[in-house]
Amino acid sequence: MKIRYDESAHAGWLLYHSVGMFPGQEEAVRGALDAFASSWYRPDLQRWDFGLEARRMVLDQWARLVLAPAHAVFAAENVTDAFARFVGALGPERLAGRRVLIAGDCFPSLHYMLSHMANTLGFTLDTVALESGAFYVSDEAFIARWQDDVALAIITWVTSTASKRADLARLIGHGRAQGSLIAVDITQGAGILDFDITQQGVDFAATTTLKWLCGAPGTGLAYLAPALIDEKLEPMVQGWFSQPDPFNWDLGRFALAPDARRFDHGTPSFLPFVASAPGLAWRLSPAAAGMREHNLALAKRLIALCDVKGYTLHSPRNHSERGGSVMAELPAHVDARSLEAKLAAHGVLVDTRGQTIRLSPGVLTRTSVIDSLSELLPTA
Repeated sequence: MKIRYDESAHAGWLLYHSVGMFPGQEEAVRGALDAFASSWYRPDLQRWDFGLEARRMVLDQWARLVLAPAHAVFAAENVTDAFARFVGALGPERLAGRRVLIAGDCFPSLHYMLSHMANTLGFTLDTVALESGAFYVSDEAFIARWQDDVALAIITWVTSTASKRADLARLIGHGRAQGSLIAVDITQGAGILDFDITQQGVDFAATTTLKWLCGAPGTGLAYLAPALIDEKLEPMVQGWFSQPDPFNWDLGRFALAPDARRFDHGTPSFLPFVASAPGLAWRLSPAAAGMREHNLALAKRLIALCDVKGYTLHSPRNHSERGGSVMAELPAHVDARSLEAKLAAHGVLVDTRGQTIRLSPGVLTRTSVIDSLSELLPTA
């Protein structure tokens, strides 16, 4: 029996910072996965064609979304994997004896990866810590630590713990004056905020489809500036899909692809890309028009509600300095996990990080969720 997807049940979905949803998603993803299964198990010789085309389609959608040239994007398992491939390709020649700069409110997985690679590649990982009482690293604090010995600066466009939005134009302008390479993690902004990757002028950027792009886990997407492609960076890990023709089996003829495909390596994963294609297609369609306006309207009401409840707001109040989320401090007497369960029982889905409650309204979130939260959230 086919199970129908009840979108009204997601009226209280405030988890777009974690998992994105769009109208008709489950049916669309089931259809895509069914098509893959039919293709893969058909008794013919074309089974690879469907999966490769689905993967290529997602990369093309990603390039279109961020206005990047198609030859400058590549696929990875996740954002950490994408950054590791990029940083590894820079090698000790570019990084040894210099600093890699990152903010203390980055996504922790990137910091874990870089801490290990620092020993291998000989760079110093310099982490700009949050100031006492602050909820995010300010652009000013980041710039103050950014001098000409920074080989690579990694900017978090929108933070996952405060939804603080970096002033990329200002940061990139400063970084260019220092002669640094600039990489940006755009995960919490991609899909809800417009991003013109060539206008920004970054050297590298990566995201996952999992959040505002309404995709599936295991789909990492990356961009490498054409100038660096022309310099023929060599990734540390290479494989048969790093070649111009992956089906070359001549051990004496291996060569890296001339474009960003050189950052592929072994047999690629297909299923996450098949499952993510409907979300990207929806985001690029006219059906997604107005999603930011809807998000901002609900965010404004969420901020007002936090004020009424007496919560300390972690996110900037100015929408131009904020991503798609509103994050605030729960009262000390509230058990955060118990509150999550209570809200979920009433159809309101949120999550917490310590005492920080994270609220991210998206296209399926209805305004009635504000009334529910008003009744269910405790007062400070």
